[in-house]
Amino acid sequence: MSVPGVGQAKANAIVEYRNQQGAFQEIDDLKKVKGFGSKTFDKLKSYFTT
Repeated sequence: MSVPGVGQAKANAIVEYRNQQGAFQEIDDLKKVKGFGSKTFDKLKSYFTT
């Protein structure tokens, strides 16, 4: 699946975070991923589920 605005670097950051911290418990956990600030999160949150 491709998500607009999520390139290879952000995808890698998501996977790295998940590998280190375990499964995301809620959508807001994405804000803890490097490269996901509030603006990015607000634009992309509709593409993600937990």
